[in-house]
Amino acid sequence: MKKIMILTCFAVLLSANEHNFIGSVSTAWKLLGKNDRIEVISVKDPKVDGVTCYVSYAKKGGTSELVGLEEDTSDASVSCVQTDSKIVVFGDVKKEEDIFKKRSSILFKKTHVVRMFDEKAQTFIYLVYSDKLVDGSPNNSVSAVPCKQAVGNVCEFKDEK
Repeated sequence: MKKIMILTCFAVLLSANEHNFIGSVSTAWKLLGKNDRIEVISVKDPKVDGVTCYVSYAKKGGTSELVGLEEDTSDASVSCVQTDSKIVVFGDVKKEEDIFKKRSSILFKKTHVVRMFDEKAQTFIYLVYSDKLVDGSPNNSVSAVPCKQAVGNVCEFKDEK
């Protein structure tokens, strides 16, 4: 029973950070280990089908990455787009909710993608930022996906998936 609980918790943690690696470009050459680079991933919103966010972030390479001690910079960008003919929203959408987070250093630093919903404008806003326990960063990027578009209202709200 204990093993099943541990496996279930692990599976939930993995699914919460589900993303697809798109590619990367080198920004600085390193003799040992991978080069410093910018990586691009796609992230699906678990409660909003039909929206995909593309996140780019700086990644430190070299020997520190080889041993897992790198600290990535807080530079990140997000662009979210409608990727289906209809945006289907499942469940209650909170005012703001993490849809993705990744470790950016060995301790106390994470990069987050947060979904917000502007009810008045019927628009989903996605924010990427980095936090740190002691000294966080104001670096951020924002993207918006409106429900009301030239073709009409593209969002459909449902109770459950």
